[in-house]
Amino acid sequence: MCGIIGYLGQHEAAPFLVDALRRLEYRGYDSAGIATVNKGALDRRRAVGKLVNLSDLLVHMPLAGKSGIGHTRWATHGEPSERNAHPHKAGPVAVVHNGIIENYRDFRSELKEMGVDFVTDTDTETVALMVEAYMRDGDSPRAAVERLLKRLEGAYALAFLFEGEEDLMIAARKGSPLAIGHGEGENYIGSDAIALAPLTDKITYLEEGDMAVLTRTSVEIRDADGQLANREMREVKQDNVRVDKAGHKHFMAKEIAEQPQVISEAIGHYFGASGHQIRFPSDDIDFTTVSRMVLVACGTAFYACLTAKYWIEKLAGIPVEVDVASEFRYREPPVGKGTIALFVSQSGETADTLAALRYCKDKADRIVSVVNVPESSIARESDVALPILAGTEIGVASTKAFSCQLTVLLVVALEAARQRGTITDDRLADVTSALRGLPSRINMALDNEAVVETLATELSEARDVLFLGRGQMYPLALEGALKLKEISYIHAEAYASGELKHGPIALIDGNMPVVVMAPRDALFDKTVSNMQEVMARGGKVLLITDKAGLDIAGDGLWRSIEMPEVEDLLAPILYAIPAQQLAYHTAVAKGTDVDQPRNLAKSVTVE
Repeated sequence: MCGIIGYLGQHEAAPFLVDALRRLEYRGYDSAGIATVNKGALDRRRAVGKLVNLSDLLVHMPLAGKSGIGHTRWATHGEPSERNAHPHKAGPVAVVHNGIIENYRDFRSELKEMGVDFVTDTDTETVALMVEAYMRDGDSPRAAVERLLKRLEGAYALAFLFEGEEDLMIAARKGSPLAIGHGEGENYIGSDAIALAPLTDKITYLEEGDMAVLTRTSVEIRDADGQLANREMREVKQDNVRVDKAGHKHFMAKEIAEQPQVISEAIGHYFGASGHQIRFPSDDIDFTTVSRMVLVACGTAFYACLTAKYWIEKLAGIPVEVDVASEFRYREPPVGKGTIALFVSQSGETADTLAALRYCKDKADRIVSVVNVPESSIARESDVALPILAGTEIGVASTKAFSCQLTVLLVVALEAARQRGTITDDRLADVTSALRGLPSRINMALDNEAVVETLATELSEARDVLFLGRGQMYPLALEGALKLKEISYIHAEAYASGELKHGPIALIDGNMPVVVMAPRDALFDKTVSNMQEVMARGGKVLLITDKAGLDIAGDGLWRSIEMPEVEDLLAPILYAIPAQQLAYHTAVAKGTDVDQPRNLAKSVTVE
């Protein structure tokens, strides 16, 4: 969600801040701003809309100063506007904030009694006003922040700047990620490593409840109890945080194209150079004693979990419950002995997923996470963190992270089956061999791009689209509908094919495209029967299947996409490619903002 950057250095801060905010655009935002201290004076610039609007403003109204903070805001409290944009300023205090202050109304009441006027609709303004009030009482900047942090309820990542203090910055986190970057005579604050690259490759991640006091030459971190905390300094490989489109028009296009490579790297990580034997932390996860697994995630990661349910139950015979994190955390589900709780998150910072993990922490036998960021909160708080190795994903609509999540979850299912003796050695070898060949199959699927682009132009004229799938393809139909709606803004829904006659068939007419995802598998004939029901009512069917499927069911289709044949278990991973391409090219045809669709954020770090 919102992005934070802070700079204490030897050079003018504004260019560094704007450049870092540009790297944070992927998180989603609707306004941006920066503040600096120059010759003791605190000043700021803010603008609504894209970052280029802030850049234009700075050309006409530049900000000098070698210390500063910056922010990209995704609106929660108050509409997107300049007055609601960060940084917020109250007298000698400027602050940027990611998260939600749950007790801000109490502070507003307290401030009203002091005769304080409010100029924004945000919860963050109360943070600046309360620190200002404490400083009027005689507190130092540090003491004022410490005093406020003891009272704050909710989630926050905060960075403060103070008038008259050109070599001081204070940061704090609870529930929202924040990192310190270390340099020579310079120090930095950022929402993540991407924000701080290429400023530094030396990063310290603040932990829950930490407060950090920075100067150009020192960083002091104290924990929630006020004790000095010796947090580890990590060296981040710049390749892991590189942000460029590599010649593609959009990040999403680049990330779709990267899937053969990143899936190959994930397979190599879990199968080694020989590619024959699963390399898995078996000592840390014993599936032989498991009676139940709980899989929890949000959005696209939730659909990856739904797919994994089919795999784990079929291969390993373990009952699997899949839940949306935002529901799971509040319904207080029973989690007890014999349960593995597995959490999936690209960022590893998704607020609802992290809260669900913490609910399970002392209840489940084992906490396992499938993450793309090994330094993330979810990874650090898990007993075992399984990396998906997708690399930096910038596009808001997840593509390569989704396919890598599926790949790792399939490895989990195979390892569980191996440990429990529910898969033969020959069958395991066959699936492993097919998995090693998956990247080449994905390359073949990517070659369909010209076909997909052509039919996406026609699809872009639709107002509503249905996606159908059966068995393990049903979650992929859900994912295909989500992809289309989130970046093209076309209303799309997905149903299990067998549910068509229980309501959705009433929507079928000659204007509604129906996308059917159906490899030639054991359920193919049943899916075709459902498809025929659509065609009998004048529906426009786009069938995505292999050559054998087209030979059987190709007559009377509106359009088709021919896929390479693949081992049945791997079909959801392979068929994610046309789902992603279809959404991408439809969005391009409609002229929407593919990488930063309206109202969406990449990392949802608030409820």
